[in-house]
Amino acid sequence: MNEIGVISQWAFELFGMQFVLNKDTLIMTWIVMVVLILFALLASRQTKIIPNPLQSAAELIVGTWADLVDDSLAVKESRKYFPLVCTVFLLVWISNLLGIIPFLSEPTADLNTTLSLGLVGFLVAHYSGIKFKGFKAYAKGYFEPIFFMMPLNLIGELAKIISISFRLFGNIMGGSIIILVVSYLVYSLVLPPFLYGFFGLFVGTVQAFVFSMLTLVYIVVQIK
Repeated sequence: MNEIGVISQWAFELFGMQFVLNKDTLIMTWIVMVVLILFALLASRQTKIIPNPLQSAAELIVGTWADLVDDSLAVKESRKYFPLVCTVFLLVWISNLLGIIPFLSEPTADLNTTLSLGLVGFLVAHYSGIKFKGFKAYAKGYFEPIFFMMPLNLIGELAKIISISFRLFGNIMGGSIIILVVSYLVYSLVLPPFLYGFFGLFVGTVQAFVFSMLTLVYIVVQIK
């Protein structure tokens, strides 16, 4: 977890427009993707009846999310959305755990990351709703139970992006702030590492699970 407020940026122009990217977030996200790719390659290489630790971990994660998605959707639909939900969990989880390692920070402590993930889930859910129901039936849902509820229903759907994104961002950033403050106030070799473990392992895992489950719920609500 790096110092709060210190942001390294990349600025460049494209088509006459100025773009500014958070260097730390990009680098940390690339690290997370490399970790996930290596984990997938190593866990799936030379699979055995008696699995090695990596294969066991992969089977546990994949099996758990496969069951959760199957319980929420029909078998045909679950096969379509399981890869998305499981990938979102792994991406958010590893991102949250990254802050435990010295000199590294969580990509999910950047609101741009959580908003992007929330927007992906939102778009997939509503695209699926239009595909399964048809546009007429999909649009009709915004005018229920009465016509005048349409603006509120529309705002409620858009608020889901903000809700799911700020929940994850707030918890991860809040944990970083608490650890930073305690580290400056308490000269202890025990308490700050304990907080790192608590917010990184426990809170990070819970928030990754909640974020992924909400993404799944949004999809289920739209297609049922």
